[in-house]
Amino acid sequence: MPDSHSVTPPDSHRGGFGEQGGEERGFIDRSFRERIIIVGLDTGNEKDLSIAAQMDELERLVSTAGADVVHHVVQRRESPDPASFIGKGKVQEIYELAEKYDVDTIVFNDELSPAQQNNLEKAFKRSAIDRTAVILDIFAQNASTPEGKAQVELAQLQYLLPRLRGRGVALSQQGGGIGTRGPGETKLEVDRRRLVRKVHYLQKQLNEICLARKNQSKRRRKSVNQSIAIVGYTNAGKSTLLNCLTQSHDDALVADRLFATLDPITRALQLPGGERIFVSDTVGFVRNLPHHLVEAFKTTLDVVAEADLLVHVVDGSNPDASKDIAAVRMVLAEIGAAELPELIVFNKADVAGEGSVFVDYPEAVQISAKTGEGVEKMMSKLSDLLRAKLAVYELAIPLSRGDLIAQVHREAQVLIEDVQGDTLVMRARLDSYARARLRNHIKGEANETI
Repeated sequence: MPDSHSVTPPDSHRGGFGEQGGEERGFIDRSFRERIIIVGLDTGNEKDLSIAAQMDELERLVSTAGADVVHHVVQRRESPDPASFIGKGKVQEIYELAEKYDVDTIVFNDELSPAQQNNLEKAFKRSAIDRTAVILDIFAQNASTPEGKAQVELAQLQYLLPRLRGRGVALSQQGGGIGTRGPGETKLEVDRRRLVRKVHYLQKQLNEICLARKNQSKRRRKSVNQSIAIVGYTNAGKSTLLNCLTQSHDDALVADRLFATLDPITRALQLPGGERIFVSDTVGFVRNLPHHLVEAFKTTLDVVAEADLLVHVVDGSNPDASKDIAAVRMVLAEIGAAELPELIVFNKADVAGEGSVFVDYPEAVQISAKTGEGVEKMMSKLSDLLRAKLAVYELAIPLSRGDLIAQVHREAQVLIEDVQGDTLVMRARLDSYARARLRNHIKGEANETI
C-alpha cells in the first residue's frame, strides 16, 4: 500500500482530477498532478475479481489519468450505505486520512449515485468521484478524432446531467417550492436545458457518422468480402496484434497504458489462402463498463457488431484472464455481438508464466504479437473459421473468361476445378457478395467434396 513518502512529486505537465466545469465538462485539472485516495467496497462477492485485484486496476486507471494514489481504503460491509456508500464512520476516517496526506480527491471503485457523491463531497470538503469519472477522463485525454471527441463529450454530459440536481441548493440563496425558487434553481434549469440540447445535438451528429460508416462499409464489401474485429480487455495487446498482422506501425498506437486506442482503425489483410479481408481494432473493454458509456460509443462498437468473426485478444500473462474474458463477453452481449463466432487468442506468450489459463481454452491460440510467435498458426485458424461460415457452390465458367476465373480465385476458396469441354466447372465457397457478382454462373449449392 502506498504511503505519503512514496508519492511522485507534483508535475505541472501532467493532469489530475478536479471539479467539472466550463464548456469542456471534464473531470481533470491539468494544472498539477493530484494526490488521490482510492476507496473500495468489499461485499464478500468473489464472482468478479477479488477486491485486491479491483483496487490494483483502479490504481492503474488513476495513474493512467495522470494522478498519484497515496493511500488505499477498503470498507467491508454487505451492501452500500444509501447515503454515504461506505457508512459514517468510514467517511470520517477517510476525511482524516485526506487531511493527513493533503489529498485533493477521493476516488471510489464503484459508481456513486448523485446523492451519495454530493453527501461525500460535503463530508470530505474535497472532490469525490467514482470509477466511471476516471474512465471518462482517460477517454477525454485519448480521443483524437472528431468522432471520438463527440462520443466522449456525449458520455460526459450523460454522466453529469443527473448530478446537476444535487447542486441546485448550493447555487440558490432561497428555499425550494412554488414561489420560493431562487436564482440558483433558475440557473440550474438553464444549465440542464442547455446540456440536454447539447446531448441531442451530439446524438444526431453521431447517428450521421454511423450512417456514413455503414455506407463506407458497404463500399468496402464490394472489393473485400469478409471482416474480422479485434476485441479484448484494455491493454491486452490488440493494437500490437493489428500492426503485426498488417505489417504496419503507422496508425495503431501501441502503448502500455489503459484505453490507448479509442478510435477504430481498419486495414486490409491477406489470408494464407489468398483471400483479402478487413481487420478492425477498436476501444478496449473493461469490467463494469457503464451502460451510458457503451451507448455513447455505439457508432465505434458497430464495427464489432458487423464483423463476420471476432478475434478476442486476452493477456495470457494475467492470472485473472478468465474474468477478463467474461467481462468482454458481457459488453459484446450488450452491443448485440454475443452470437458472433469467436477465436480466443492468448497474447504475450513471451512473458506468460506457468500459471497461464491457456489450458482451460483448448480451442484458443497462444501467440506473442510482439515477437510474432504463433501468429502464423493463428492466421491459418482464422482462414479455417471464416471459410467454414460459407456455403459451397458449383459454378460453370467458359474457359475463355479468364477474368471471371481469376475473380473466383480472388474472392473465394476454390475446392475443385474440372475442365468439361470449353467450360471450367468449379466448386468454391462464396459469401453473399461473391454470390451476387457470380450469380449468372452458379449452377447451385453443392456438397463440400475435395
